[in-house]
Amino acid sequence: MTGASDTARAAEPADAVSRFEALLAPDGQELLARLRREDARAGTDLRLGAELRAAYPVELVVDALAQHELRLRARAKFSRALDMYFTRPGLEQASAEVTARHRDARYAGVALVADLCCGIGGDLVALAGGRAVLAVDRDPLHLRMARANAAVYGVAAGVTAARADVREADLRGADGVFIDPARRAGGRRLRAGESEPPLAWCLGLAGSIARVGIKAAPGLPRDAVPPGWELEFIAVGRDLKEAVAWSPALATAATRATVLPGGHTLTPGAGEPVPVRPPGAFLLDPSPAVTRAGLVADLARLTGAWKIDEKIAFLSADTAVRTPFARTLRVIDSAPWDQRRLPAKLRALDIGAADIRRRGLAGDVAGLHRRLRLSGSRRATVVMTRVRGRPWGLVCVDV
Repeated sequence: MTGASDTARAAEPADAVSRFEALLAPDGQELLARLRREDARAGTDLRLGAELRAAYPVELVVDALAQHELRLRARAKFSRALDMYFTRPGLEQASAEVTARHRDARYAGVALVADLCCGIGGDLVALAGGRAVLAVDRDPLHLRMARANAAVYGVAAGVTAARADVREADLRGADGVFIDPARRAGGRRLRAGESEPPLAWCLGLAGSIARVGIKAAPGLPRDAVPPGWELEFIAVGRDLKEAVAWSPALATAATRATVLPGGHTLTPGAGEPVPVRPPGAFLLDPSPAVTRAGLVADLARLTGAWKIDEKIAFLSADTAVRTPFARTLRVIDSAPWDQRRLPAKLRALDIGAADIRRRGLAGDVAGLHRRLRLSGSRRATVVMTRVRGRPWGLVCVDV
């Protein structure tokens, strides 16, 4: 027998979907279109809110304003964000358009991909551009939004939606799988390394469908996937966004660092050990995708750089290296770390603003910032690190 609380919980998803359907109806579309025409801050304009409530049902206005706010936030991820549909957790977990399109290339030649835990459709809109897609999610609201977002991108015709627990979904006919397991459950964020379904279950998909891609948090250890799988770490600009585990049928390397939007990738290669020497004229700060993929030595060999410490992921060179895999800085001061003398040193170098990068050396960065009290005309990066095991400081400027 179903109790009253169970009945209430069962009604919640249906209520959420019906409220979303109201946004898709003519009044909802008219309201959203008006918000798009207004200033970007329309969602927080009290006068506008009162005006809209006088013309539309209050519940519809509340939902439209919330949707408009999410759309504004989503512009950082999607080129058509102002026409798409989101929930707050759905937007947070959704893959950015640039990342989804990069991944889509792995499925070239695959006729039907099962997009498991599809959420609001961040990956779906890329996967459905050139093939049929089975979109599976147990959240009816997210599944409905995924279909609506596929329509925004003009790819809804090839999408079949199925509301189900992905562990019970019928995947017959699929010759590829992409899964983005949830890292939230019951409204709470799961602990690091946990997901729903668990990683072990996701890896097991390759036992029945050879081509499998699994989205994971960027902190996933490199040894978390079996031999033969590839673990790709993806950064957008300087920000490490996620990891993807590729099954042997889709893997082309043991590990990979990818930097978007340029689509630059770095994979392991053979070569001589990288020398360890004191810092030269330039410092290379590798992309976090490179450091997570364990490819700092490969980057050094690619650029002709050397390590400044056996255990620290900074490289150095005598010439200004141009590479998408690292930020290159010009060194204007290099010496053993002496925090007491740092303010006077920066004033002598005419430094008025400083970013502080700390790697391999303990220190209170916020406290150091407060004590510097700089007033010069130049901006610098202060690097707290180690050189051959010894605490070291470098003052650098952009190339």
